[in-house]
Amino acid sequence: MIRTFQTNSVRKISELSGKLWDFTPLDGKDKTFPVPVPSAWETYPGYEAYRGEGKYSTTFTSEGNVRLLLKGVSHTAKVFVDGTMRGTHYNAYTPFEIFLKGLPGGDHLLEVIADNRFSEESSLHIPNDYMSYGGITRGVVLEELNCAYIKWIHITPEKKDETWKAGLTLCISNISDEDISLDATITINKTDLKLPDITVKANTESLIQTETAVSDAEEWSMEHPKLYTVEVTLFKNGSAIDDLTERTGFREVKIENNSIFLNGKALLIKGLCRHEDHPAFGCAIPFSQIASDLQTIKDMGVNSIRCVHYPNDEIFLDLCDELGILIWEENHARGLSEEQMRNPNFERQAEVVIREMIMNHYNHPSIYIWGILNECASETPYGRECYKKQYDLISQLDSSRPRSSASCKFKTDVCLDFPEVVSYNIYPRWYHNTPVREYLDDLYQWVQIETPGKNKPFLITEVGAGAIYGYRSPAKVKWSEEYQSETLGEQLTVILEHPGTSGLYIWQFCDVRISEEWYLNRPRTMNNKGIVDEYRRHKLSYEVVKEIYTSYGNYKES
Repeated sequence: MIRTFQTNSVRKISELSGKLWDFTPLDGKDKTFPVPVPSAWETYPGYEAYRGEGKYSTTFTSEGNVRLLLKGVSHTAKVFVDGTMRGTHYNAYTPFEIFLKGLPGGDHLLEVIADNRFSEESSLHIPNDYMSYGGITRGVVLEELNCAYIKWIHITPEKKDETWKAGLTLCISNISDEDISLDATITINKTDLKLPDITVKANTESLIQTETAVSDAEEWSMEHPKLYTVEVTLFKNGSAIDDLTERTGFREVKIENNSIFLNGKALLIKGLCRHEDHPAFGCAIPFSQIASDLQTIKDMGVNSIRCVHYPNDEIFLDLCDELGILIWEENHARGLSEEQMRNPNFERQAEVVIREMIMNHYNHPSIYIWGILNECASETPYGRECYKKQYDLISQLDSSRPRSSASCKFKTDVCLDFPEVVSYNIYPRWYHNTPVREYLDDLYQWVQIETPGKNKPFLITEVGAGAIYGYRSPAKVKWSEEYQSETLGEQLTVILEHPGTSGLYIWQFCDVRISEEWYLNRPRTMNNKGIVDEYRRHKLSYEVVKEIYTSYGNYKES
C-alpha cells in the first residue's frame, strides 16, 4: 500500500512491494532467503543488529518508458536493472525515482542494494538517539509511461474576498526525443480548468502556473478535515495519455500577533513527537499499525504530531490529512555539532532532503510548518550560515507555510531572526532539577528581551521524562512511572498556562530503539520517554496527558 487513495487511472501502475523478495545479506555467508518488502532487516532472525549491505531482488514484466518509484531505502541505495546500475540515492526517509527509457519487453531483474553503515560519506545518518534501520522500508511502485507524463502538481490554497482560490503549479515531463504539443485539464470540486496548447521541448520539463476559484469549498480544519481531489489529465491529439490525482484541503496558516493562526483562529498545540519505530516492524510500520497508533494518539487529546527527525511515510501523512491532525515535518538532522556540520557532504545532503521532502509532501493540508536542524549548532557563526541557507531554500520551495527549528541552546542561539516561529526543547525536572515555571519564564524572557525572536510565536517542541514500563516506586524516583506522570503533569500544566506559548510537543509517543553506538544513559538501549512503551502499553502518564490535553480546546482563548 503506497497511498490511502487512488492516484492514477490512465497511467498504468503496479506495486512491486507488498510481496516477498529475495534477500541476500552481503556479509560473505552466501545466504539468500525470502523476506517481505517493505521491511527492515533488523526484524529478520539473525540480523537484529546487522550493519552492512544487503541485496533485495525481484522480477517484473514491462516495456517502454518505465519509472520506478522507491519511497524509502535505508539509508543508501544502489538500484540495478538486469545487472546494470541505473541509479543511487542517499537518505532513508525521502522517495526517489529510477527512470528506464525504452526498456525492452519481457521479464526484468530488479536488484536494490541497501547499506545502513555509518561512514564519513554519510553526514545525516550517524549514530544517534534513534535507530537507523537497514532495508527497503517503504513501498516500491512501477509506472509505465507514454511520451510525456505529469511529474507533479502543487496546490496552494488561499482565501481571497471570502472565496477559496487554488494556486496550481503543474510539472510536465516530455521523455521523447521530439517537441510535443499537449492539452491538460485540471478538475477540482467538479470544476474543469482547461490548459490548451502546452508545448514541451524534447527531453525537458515544463512548469505551468495558474489559479482557479473553487466554488463552495469547505475549509479543512482539525474538527472537519474536508479533503478535495485534484485530478489532472494530459491529452495528445485528443487522447488521454497520462493522469495524476492528488488531494488538498482548503486552509491557511498565518503568523499574527505572536500566534500561529489556522483559518483565522490562534492555535493551541497539544502535541507529541513520534518516531517511526516498532519492535516487530522496525521503521517499516504497516498501515494497520499506523492507524492504530493514531487512534491512540487522538484518544489522548493530541491535535498535532511532530515528525522527528526526518520526513515520514506518506501513508502516515495521508491518514493525518483524513483525521485532522496537524503535522510539524522536518528535514533529517539531529544533534549535529559544528564539526559534524562541516562534513563536506552535509550541505548537499541536507539540501536534497529538503527538496525531496517539500516536493513530495507539499499538498498535505495537515503539514502546517516545516522544521530543520533539530538541536544542531545554532549557537555558532558557522552554524548560523547553514541555518540561513536551509531557511532560504524552504522559502524558495514553499512560501505558504511558516518555518522553525527546535533548539536546545539555552540563551545562546544566534539564529532566532530566521524562523517565523521560535521553538525550544526543554527538560526541567529531568536533565536538571530547575522548577518548570522558573526555567520556562527565564527562557521566554530572554527570547523576548534580548533576541530577534521577540514577538514571534513560541513553541516548546520537546518536553518530558523517562519511565521504564512496569517500574513502580512509592518514592517516585527517576525512571519510575510515578515520576514520569508527576513530572509530565507539572510540565504540561505550566506550559499550557503560560500566556506566551502557542503550545507544546511531548517527547514522545512510544519508547524507541536507539543506535547501539549511541547508548549514553539510555537503559535497554532505548529512549524510554514514551507515554506508551514500544509495544504500545500505557504507562501511568497516559491518563495524566489525556486528562490535561482534553481539558483544553484546539485554539487559544481570546
